[in-house]
Amino acid sequence: MSKEMLNALDALETEKGISKEIVIEALEAALVSAYKRHYGQAQNVEVEFDGKKGNIHVYAVKEVTEEVMDSQLEVSLKEAVKINKAYEIGDTIRFEVTPKDFGRIAAQTAKQVILQRVREAERTIIYNEFSAYENDIMQGIVERQDRRYIYVNLGKIEAVLSRQDQIPNEVYQPHDRIKVYVSKVENTSKGPQVFVSRSHPDLLKRLFEQEVPEIYDGTVEIVSVAREAGDRAKVAVRSRDENIDPVGTCVGQKGQRVQTIVNELKGENMDIVEWDEDPAVYISNALNPAQVQEVIFNENQRACTVVVPDYQLSLAIGKRGQNARLAAKLTNFKIDIKSESDMEKLREETQELPNEVPDEVEVITSLSEEQE
Repeated sequence: MSKEMLNALDALETEKGISKEIVIEALEAALVSAYKRHYGQAQNVEVEFDGKKGNIHVYAVKEVTEEVMDSQLEVSLKEAVKINKAYEIGDTIRFEVTPKDFGRIAAQTAKQVILQRVREAERTIIYNEFSAYENDIMQGIVERQDRRYIYVNLGKIEAVLSRQDQIPNEVYQPHDRIKVYVSKVENTSKGPQVFVSRSHPDLLKRLFEQEVPEIYDGTVEIVSVAREAGDRAKVAVRSRDENIDPVGTCVGQKGQRVQTIVNELKGENMDIVEWDEDPAVYISNALNPAQVQEVIFNENQRACTVVVPDYQLSLAIGKRGQNARLAAKLTNFKIDIKSESDMEKLREETQELPNEVPDEVEVITSLSEEQE
């Protein structure tokens, strides 16, 4: 048994990278419990494993006292000095109490400890590996689903895709290959658990990094993403090189780059707009494809009123308010859209001249004048 034990520990260290000393420490603790359980002993016990020969010894540890109250825990000074004259009251002495048949129990215990350590090591390796992929994109294969999750095989582990992380109306069939965003990796008592998403805005960022080399190398930057998964998304980009058009770069020749992403997301519409340091220009770009005449900012809040031609009002607001809603998310501004005629009526009601606005707002820029 001793040789087999040593060989097992050596293999564990070589193949799994588990320190022999750590396993021996765990084994000794487990053997103490096994001894007490099998032999009904309650005394203070220590187990010593010989890492060179593989032998196991059990010792009862007793304290030297003047008067023995509990023979399992104490030994008299008179008896102690017979063993060694140097012993004094308060010292501890170890008496070997290794049972003859303890080898069988030790072998069973060792097997359990080693298997447990192997499982723990494998879990740690998987956790560390997938922690590195957190906030990144991976390709997986749909395996199965239940009422709570769709289970996606990522190779060494099965990730979970919750309902809120799925693209609405997207159908997932077993063996489908899908790209997922690793949103969270947890090390639970049952082992590592990986949570993935298809609806997360950062999935869009990672897809663009894969398809657009200029984004991956940092020449073009994605500043912001607003997304209603499965329906429509807006992506704001800027270029660090004045000679490179950030929008055209992301769209690609004949729209090939963006179309690859649209296909991966099952037809999700994509608006790519140019970021601008001027918030009025940025908001105007964000409301694409609508044309903006004027942007009026509230001085005290991140809020603005956007004026558009009458015939552009429904386009600016979008179906069910989607265009305005996504533009607000993209720019982090509260946007109120008004038609040109409604704005004129408002100014008349406040008895202001056509080119003036109420005290609490400020015209940052008039885009209609710029265009002229």
